Amino acid sequence: MTLALALVLAQATASNAQTRPATFADLAEQVSPSVVNITTSTVVAGRTGPRGIVPEGSPFEDFFNDLERGPGEGARRSSALGSGFVISEDGFIVTNNHVIEGADEILIEFYPGGEPGVPAELVGTDPNTDIALLKVDLEDLPFVEFGDSNGAGSRVGDWVMAMGNPLGQGFSVSAGIVSARNRALSGTYDDYIQTDAAINRGNSGGPLFNMDGDVIGVNTAILSPNGGSIGIGFAMSSAVVTNVVDQLKEFGETRRGWLGVRIQDVTPDMVEAIEGLDMARGALVTDVPAGPAEDAGMVSGDVILNFDGIEIEDTRELVRIVGNSPVGKEVPVEVLRDGDMEALIVVLGRRETSEAVAFPASTEQEEDPASAEVLGLTLSEITPELSEQFGLSIEEGLVITGINAESEAASKGLLEGDVITEAGQQAIASIADLEAQIEAASEAGRKSLLLLVRRGGDPRFVALSLEE
Repeated sequence: MTLALALVLAQATASNAQTRPATFADLAEQVSPSVVNITTSTVVAGRTGPRGIVPEGSPFEDFFNDLERGPGEGARRSSALGSGFVISEDGFIVTNNHVIEGADEILIEFYPGGEPGVPAELVGTDPNTDIALLKVDLEDLPFVEFGDSNGAGSRVGDWVMAMGNPLGQGFSVSAGIVSARNRALSGTYDDYIQTDAAINRGNSGGPLFNMDGDVIGVNTAILSPNGGSIGIGFAMSSAVVTNVVDQLKEFGETRRGWLGVRIQDVTPDMVEAIEGLDMARGALVTDVPAGPAEDAGMVSGDVILNFDGIEIEDTRELVRIVGNSPVGKEVPVEVLRDGDMEALIVVLGRRETSEAVAFPASTEQEEDPASAEVLGLTLSEITPELSEQFGLSIEEGLVITGINAESEAASKGLLEGDVITEAGQQAIASIADLEAQIEAASEAGRKSLLLLVRRGGDPRFVALSLEE
């Protein structure tokens, strides 16, 4: 029995060992001709400020002139290094936007033995995902293809290999595993693969390969206290990059789908206040200006639970799915409204041209204190004086003029000057309206009330307990 168990363990260990690559050499040899180094140069203006004055012929004259001019006369060139990879035999190259941003000249260096210093044309960029597409005037180039960053070979724990030009040292390979998935750093469309494969300055824009030699990510950023790799690197997933590259290739710019709503996540404390919702999921609509969603009949207070057949977990997922959808597409959307599911059809607009018009930048407002106690709030109906005091552009609702510092409302970030325009997903214009909604919620056995609060034109929902 003991011998049999030992044999099983030995076989399992041997099987696990076989899943580890014995070497990355074959893979590196296969894909390296498609990886490029990128050198950019930018003209930096010379100093235009006041000059020091020294007597002509002074021994310090040349010293001060050199300080003011820098090396060379007037303007000078600044250089930067990065990485990229060829995605087609006719010369399309993917890199990071920050590698080529502001560059006057972009030169491509191919793998040793290939073409050196080839000028590249900028096809288009997408700062939102930090992706840029370049083109060189060459044919029959070796290239690599994108793989499925959500499929086998891209799971947490799978082996990956990064290539690039770290610290300007030339072509270099590093290997590691996928450490985490679906990381968000700061962008709206972030979907980063985290890896412990070494990524350093100069690796930006280079490919992250799976073991089949497919690109599953574009190396973009690192988390580091000293600027060097400590094993926490991030590559934008191919699921995001492929869509961006296709649009840049076709249009020279991105054309993202636009739903035309403001949304926020559903928090656990809101669930009880939203009729028909069983758990914290979906995207809660806070505002619906003129646009695709309004045309489809969507209203503030709807909870978007399904978009184009995909169950929506949170706002980040919805934004990414909508952004990856074609402009003009008719999309079925399911929303929860007043306890019932509603089926809508939305014709998507284009975010780049519509968002700023529908949601102009809100103005800052003053937060001076100003008067009847409900749910820990001092509330007042809107008057001309309060509108002037708080810079309000809203005509109906209840202005928060005071907050109990120990109340739940204070802990949830409500401020004096905020305006409550809905309670229980019903419009309110008076204290009596609010009290009626509180009474209705209590009679229905609810423990909290959902309020729509606007600050400087920006809406958000807040659930306040009725048991305080």
